[in-house]
Amino acid sequence: MIELPREIRGVMVPVTDGRVLLPNATVAEVISYTQPEQIANAPAWLLGRLSWRGWRLPLFSFPMLIGRLDDESRTNARVAVLKALGGNAAMPFIALLAQGFPRLTTITQDSLIPTSDEHQHAPSIRAEVLVRDDRAIIPDLDVIEDMVARALAA
Repeated sequence: MIELPREIRGVMVPVTDGRVLLPNATVAEVISYTQPEQIANAPAWLLGRLSWRGWRLPLFSFPMLIGRLDDESRTNARVAVLKALGGNAAMPFIALLAQGFPRLTTITQDSLIPTSDEHQHAPSIRAEVLVRDDRAIIPDLDVIEDMVARALAA
């Protein structure tokens, strides 16, 4: 039997009206926001492309992607560069618009409590949880990567 770790390192990424919880290993870097290059015919949640270490990263707004906002402030925003795990060689990283600096947190089985929300989640949401006293969304990064790839191909 494989023994699972008792705790993992997570990152709470602040977004407008909430937080996104990601495994620390997913976040490659946090950078300053710069105006992205627009993408023709892209959905509103796909904000454009940013240059980072020789890559042109697709930048997305999570609250806009899940339909909770029509637009998101970019004043004092940051960008969390995420390792794309879907195996698309043309898109090894994606970028998430953040509203401030992400913070590290240790996640244990006791500190991660699923909320009892009865409503249906957007396909890009894996779960809504409480981490101690902080409410957070665990995104489904596979779904998000697929949505970004399809939007770029359109």
